[in-house]
Amino acid sequence: MKSVKTEIVPARAAWSSVVRAGETLTVTDLRGNQAVDFLVYDAHDTSVRYSAPDTIHAQGSIFLTTGSVLLSNEHTPLMTVVADDVGRHDTVGGACSKESNTLRYGHHTWAQHACVDNFLAEGARHGLGKRDLVSNINWYMNVPVEKDGTLGIVDGLSAPGLSLTLRAEQDVLVLVSNCPQINNPCNGFDPTPVKMTIGAPA
Repeated sequence: MKSVKTEIVPARAAWSSVVRAGETLTVTDLRGNQAVDFLVYDAHDTSVRYSAPDTIHAQGSIFLTTGSVLLSNEHTPLMTVVADDVGRHDTVGGACSKESNTLRYGHHTWAQHACVDNFLAEGARHGLGKRDLVSNINWYMNVPVEKDGTLGIVDGLSAPGLSLTLRAEQDVLVLVSNCPQINNPCNGFDPTPVKMTIGAPA
């Protein structure tokens, strides 16, 4: 498939792009065990955006993989996972923030950069603010859920060079935070770069 655009997103950095209908977006975990926080909006009306409840309910699973359709708050398809080297991605762990870091790991973490900071800074470039942030997807993050409903964040399932590919079902705006978290194993305690590749329609 012909590449329209390829960019390396540095460790801890944000990224965004419009992906046109029919184009693909491939997220490559270059060094392994790197969580990639992800939000997606209708590029022409950002009040229509990814909905975790709609997506989870429609597919009957809290995990995403090949065939999963990312649905909007209007239950319309935004993107579809068309290839996945890993097999399971998180929808419930959320994005790290200064507040959650402080609550979980102590007040000494308050100054640490977090995914919510990335989403707010990158979203502002597209006219988005705090009220536009919703529950996000965490590609490559391993969040097992126990029978009693408790969940944890453990070592990832990915490895260097593994990737997943999504197809845009309409023109979408994608926001990414290449997770800067260093207090739990979601990034192996060492955030690393990822590659974003937009491919031309088949």
